[in-house]
Amino acid sequence: MKTVLITGASDGIGRALAYKYAKDGFRLVMVARNEEKLMKLARELKNTTAIVKSKDLSDMKQVNELFQELQQEKISVDVLINNAGFGLYGDFKNTSAEEELNMIDLNIKSITLLTKLFLPDMIIKKSGQILNVASSAAFQPGPLMAVYYATKAYVLSFSEAIENELKGTGVSVFVLCPGPTKTSFSDRANLEQSKLFQSGVMDVKTVADAAYTGMKRGQTLIIPGFKNRILAAAVRFMPRKTVTGIVRKTQGTRVRKV
Repeated sequence: MKTVLITGASDGIGRALAYKYAKDGFRLVMVARNEEKLMKLARELKNTTAIVKSKDLSDMKQVNELFQELQQEKISVDVLINNAGFGLYGDFKNTSAEEELNMIDLNIKSITLLTKLFLPDMIIKKSGQILNVASSAAFQPGPLMAVYYATKAYVLSFSEAIENELKGTGVSVFVLCPGPTKTSFSDRANLEQSKLFQSGVMDVKTVADAAYTGMKRGQTLIIPGFKNRILAAAVRFMPRKTVTGIVRKTQGTRVRKV
C-alpha cells in the first residue's frame, strides 16, 4: 500500500485531497495542529488506514520529530503534499511581525525541510511525488499581503527548480497555484473585507480535483481555473509597477453601502 503524507490536512484543500487519496487506496499520514479535527477526518475516511500526527509545522523541531517518528514506525512516504500555510492581510507597517515570521517558518521553512527530509528515500526508491501548494499570488508582488505573496513566490520558484534537478530520478515535483479558495485561510488572514475574496472564490473540491488530475498527467505547474491561468500568464508581459497597482486595487477593502 502506498502512503501519502498531507500537511494542513484538517481543513480546506488538504482535507479534500485526503478524500481523493483515500478513495484511491492510499494509506494516509495526516498532519495539522488540530488533533480533534484530524481524528474526526480519520473516522470519516473509508477503506484506508489513516494515521494522525498533531504537529505545529512552523516549529522546525516538530518537523524533525514528524520525520523521526515515521522513520521509527517504518512508514515510507510515496507522496508528499506540502499544503500547510497561512496568510495575513493588512499594511506591512501595521501587521504583526511575530505572525509574519511564523508565516515564513510555515510557508517556506517547513516546506523546504520536509522536502529535504523525505526526498532521499524517494530517490533511493526511484519513485515519488511531491506537491507543494503555492498560490496565484506567487506570480506577482502583493500589496496588503506583502509577506504572504513573497512566501508563495518562493514556493513556486523552489518547486520548479528542484523539478528540473530531479529529472531522471523517478521523483516528480508539482506546484499547485490556486486563486482565492473558500477555506478557513480567509478567516485567519482577515480577508473578509478584501475585494479579492468578495469577488468570487473557488471551492476546495474543484481545486483538489485539479491538483489530483494534474499530478496524474505529469503537469508540473497546476493552476486551477481558466481565469487564473490567463492572469498568471498576463502579468509576465505587464510593467511591474502596473501589476503592483492592480493587485493593490484588487486587494483593497470594499466599502459596504448602507
